[in-house]
Amino acid sequence: MTAGRARTTGEAGVFRALHHHRAPGDPLVLPGPWDAASARVFAEAGFPALATPSAGVAASLGYEDGQVPADEMFAAVARIVRAVDVPVSADVEGGYGLAPKDLVERLLEVGAVGCNLEDSADGVLKDPRAHADRLAEVREAAGDRLFVNARIDTFACGVDDPERAIERAALYVAAGADCVYPIGAPPEILPLLRAGIQGPINVGAPVEGGPSPAELGARGATRITFGPGLQRRAARALREIADRLAR
Repeated sequence: MTAGRARTTGEAGVFRALHHHRAPGDPLVLPGPWDAASARVFAEAGFPALATPSAGVAASLGYEDGQVPADEMFAAVARIVRAVDVPVSADVEGGYGLAPKDLVERLLEVGAVGCNLEDSADGVLKDPRAHADRLAEVREAAGDRLFVNARIDTFACGVDDPERAIERAALYVAAGADCVYPIGAPPEILPLLRAGIQGPINVGAPVEGGPSPAELGARGATRITFGPGLQRRAARALREIADRLAR
């Protein structure tokens, strides 16, 4: 048993429990570290868990989003996990073509307690039933050792009808997903999604402007993530410092 796997066995349950019995307006806020240094900043600020963003990690490694080789992404997640004492969930995009059992083993080896899995590829939605079957295989391989956050990409792919997202959510929850993430869902339809979806809902929030995490929680969000927003805001701050130095 690897050190990462030993850590995951207990922390996955802790991470899962953070998503339940939350009061309206008090969602679980999960900052997205892109490297070990940023992870330590968020952990030291008191956040109980973290969730890596694939785009933020890609930027830190010098890649465009979606272009990071699997080995480099898992290595980056491993460095983040080693740097902190709180649970870390990993955005592993579409799973890098790995078979469910292999994907689960890679996640456990690096010490992740959960993962995001997308239901689109190159801007095209996957067949929802086929994707649900894959999620079920991931759940079977992982047992309770991983928290599975199933991303729903309908809004990101231009399908604005919330019923399509709700239909996919029902399939994914039935397949064993612990949480669903209708990425890009407009804040005003969150109450409708909340009414139609069983279980926790992940909502993306802006770093600056827009509804606050508490407001999104009141509308139905169980947990809040920021995608690459924090990494991009940090990069802008660093650029401002660099410009001053250059002058």
